[in-house]
Amino acid sequence: MELQATEQVRILGKSLIRCGALPEKAEMDAFHVAIAAVHGIEYLLTWNCTHIANAHVRPKIENACRALGYEPPIICTPDELTES
Repeated sequence: MELQATEQVRILGKSLIRCGALPEKAEMDAFHVAIAAVHGIEYLLTWNCTHIANAHVRPKIENACRALGYEPPIICTPDELTES
């Protein structure tokens, strides 16, 4: 399945930056999260612990997604997903 960068993705990605969930320098990361949220992807696996899989950032991302009507993906590292 190929996920498209739609207008909704652009709006959510820009909103993630505008509300301070992610810094401007992390624009590509914001769009990465936005694509997953807009397309209803359940998990977003990433090694990016600076801007995405970060305990301080995750709640901001989740709140911003929900404020615009999207359920955020569960953001985690591959190691977190496979822990039992």
